[in-house]
This record gives sequence, C-alpha cells and structure tokens, in this order.
Amino acid sequence: MRLFAAIRIDDEVREHLVRALRPIREDRGPMLRWTDPEQWHLTLAFYGEQPDGRATELGELLRTAAVAVPPLGLRLRGAGSFAGRTLWMGVGGEVDRLRALMADLADPADPGGAGDPLAARRRAHLTVARLGARAERRAAPARPRRGRRSTPAVFDDIVAALAVYRGPDFTVDRIGLYRSELGRGRSGGPLHELVAEHPLLGAGEAGGAT
Repeated sequence: MRLFAAIRIDDEVREHLVRALRPIREDRGPMLRWTDPEQWHLTLAFYGEQPDGRATELGELLRTAAVAVPPLGLRLRGAGSFAGRTLWMGVGGEVDRLRALMADLADPADPGGAGDPLAARRRAHLTVARLGARAERRAAPARPRRGRRSTPAVFDDIVAALAVYRGPDFTVDRIGLYRSELGRGRSGGPLHELVAEHPLLGAGEAGGAT
C-alpha cells in the first residue's frame, strides 16, 4: 500500500482555494489533470509503497512526533511545481515548527523520502494539478538547468499568478497517516483513506511565522 503523512484541509480553506483556482481551471481545461478538492491535503511525508505491517509502525512514528508538537497556525500561500509536471500550493504561518515536525516524520528506513532524489518534494505542499497527456505532447520545454533534463513550462504562468495567493488562517491540531489507492478516486484519480490520526499535544510559544 502507498502511505503518506498529511494534514486534512477544512472546508473554509478548501472553498477559498477552489474559488481562486476556478478561472485557471476554466482557461486550461483538459490541458491539466486537476485533483479532487475533496481529497486535498497537506503532504508532510511520503512513504511510498509499504507492506501492510508497516502501517502500524508508521502510525506509531506519527503518534510519537505529535505528542511533542503544539497545534500549528498555518495558511496556504504561494505556489510552485515539481519538475514542471505537478502544480502545488505552498504553506505559510508557523513554518519553522512545521519543518521540525516533518523532520520527525521522516521514515527511519528511508530518510530521503520514499527513495525520491528530489529534495523539493520533502516540502509541505498541497497538490492541485498534474500535467495532462495533451500538455505533455504540446508543451514547449523550459530552459533546462545545468545537469537536469528540460521540462514543460506549462505551469510557469500559473505559478506566477498564484504567487500572491494567501488563504485563510487555520489551526492544525492533528496529523494523519493515509493510504492512497491509485485509480479509485473521482475521475480515475487516487483515493486517500485515513489509516490513523493523532492529536498535536505539545505546548509552546508561537514562532517561525511567515
């Protein structure tokens, strides 16, 4: 099973982002594969394919990390893309504490993050779209960085437009371990199901806000 640690997105945050993305979705149409808003979450750690028995072990990892962390004040802020093929929303607020929590959620058996060589994927993010097959064929490649292959530039203007996005503040008081089943969600997307959830029980002063 595919497992990851994440924060659930509440209705107010979801609806605010849905409204902000609506004109972009109407303009891009089938060029992009948009994720289901009902499945939106802030990814904190991706564990990849795991045997069934590891769900209990990783759930305990989340519980241990959550005990030491107080509730976090966050907001969705800005946007970016992974390799020009996945569009995500970033996070503002108590990001220093969030990063510390994410470090505690790293899989001891795979500290790099499910074998992913891209360090950027270890940032907290909410995936909103992926490049569709049509865009893959038609997109002009962006100028490659030294040592990297070129990637489509379809998301460049979207990322620029969403750079000023700032969603409503929200409080995170729990984290969850989720199972992802590809192809079982709406329109053939992934279906994310909660495996275990743990409250943030630590105490401390606010800090690291952006």
